[in-house]
Amino acid sequence: MTICATEDTTALDSPHHAALTIAADGSYAARLARHDDAAGSWFPERWTLSGPEPYAVPLQGTQPEEPDSALLPLTDGRVLILRRVADRFAVSLLYPAGPGTGELLLGAVPAPALALLPPAPGGTLGYALAPEARTTTLWLLHGGADGPERVIRIPGRCTGGVWLDRSGRLLALDRELDGRTKTVVVDLERGGETGLLLQITDESNDRLLLADPDSGLLLVRSDAPGHDRLGWGVLGSSRPVRFPECLRPAEGTLTPFAMQPGQMLAPESCAVAFRREAANGTWLSVWRPSERQLRHFPAPEGWLAGAGLWTAGGELLLPYATEAEPCGVARMAVPPGPVEPVEAVRSVRRVRLVETPGPVEMPGLMETPGPEETSGPVGQGQPLGSVEPVRPVRPADVPVRLPDVPVQPVQGPPSGAVAGSGGGIVLDAGDADNRSTASAQPQPTGAEPRHVPVHLRMCRPVPLQQAPQAAR
Repeated sequence: MTICATEDTTALDSPHHAALTIAADGSYAARLARHDDAAGSWFPERWTLSGPEPYAVPLQGTQPEEPDSALLPLTDGRVLILRRVADRFAVSLLYPAGPGTGELLLGAVPAPALALLPPAPGGTLGYALAPEARTTTLWLLHGGADGPERVIRIPGRCTGGVWLDRSGRLLALDRELDGRTKTVVVDLERGGETGLLLQITDESNDRLLLADPDSGLLLVRSDAPGHDRLGWGVLGSSRPVRFPECLRPAEGTLTPFAMQPGQMLAPESCAVAFRREAANGTWLSVWRPSERQLRHFPAPEGWLAGAGLWTAGGELLLPYATEAEPCGVARMAVPPGPVEPVEAVRSVRRVRLVETPGPVEMPGLMETPGPEETSGPVGQGQPLGSVEPVRPVRPADVPVRLPDVPVQPVQGPPSGAVAGSGGGIVLDAGDADNRSTASAQPQPTGAEPRHVPVHLRMCRPVPLQQAPQAAR
């Protein structure tokens, strides 16, 4: 499964301090809950999701928790907790112990700020990022030989955090350096060697939001079109990054939180779940690259917004908490909609090789064309680390089990939609649905200008790039 849940932006601009964090294998989850007392104090709560019915166990200690404490559930049932104590962070493991709560202190990390990364594949390790003046330190909080261990110090300020493989070797981070943000990859099996993963233009800010190791689908956010847009690409492929019309902003925010696993070498059939914040409330939205439209569904009552996961069978699980049911999981299946194949694009005129620093091999893609050029793939990109290259494929039929209670998509947009087209350099021309928004970072941006042409200058080739499609 691929999980990304956005709820709080106070910790290092991280999109992973969520209302509920789900373990790597989906067996457990953890959140900070509130007592019903007058003070409304906070306490850790562990959810068990692997049984026939979900249930919650409080892990409260002798004192209430601070609201900025961070939790990371492990697959063995313990919960890692990160607490700020003066100028450092204390790291402990919480677990049920009879009628009370057991706690094992792992150590402390001296840092002014520390942000947990999403659960690592395997579910037994815990990582965090600590920014410094000009560098960011990657810490292994749990799973080392003796307490928290410093893994690597990376130049620049790093945020985000996306795992690119199932072994927990390749970690993608969004690094801000010299005023620009690009995604780099850290190879944890080679002592933390880093290399560039995502750069659309020299001047753009490019971030990786989600990645699915099975299909190779990448969901990115970039201001290369002149304003922040959501786009998608394929890891290890020579196909261009595309910015679909159906994911462009209109109003409110659109935040991805889960990708469907198990779509082997079929990125266009991989479903992505979004949380949509609109003027009339919170909605669930689902999109597949092959469908080229964003479908909206009503969110379940009490949904812990931004939390959820896809199962290998294509079922979307959405945890919720209400007064009547404080620990519940809504299950729904979203069958694939109409498929519109994505047309191939023509070759680019000028191209040269990319020199990637370090021994980590990056997928190389073509140069961004000028306004007078058309563009397309030239040559085959190289695989990244141990991740196999993904070749373009036609969308596959995905068997999806129908939900227990049929869920109908909302007719019409959840909020006011405005028709129109934006800059023509990287848009999927066949998209007709323009009802959504496109800000997947913690702080939303305003709506894009609807009729302002975009002019991007020529730039050198990059590992992942953008290009216009041929006219449909």
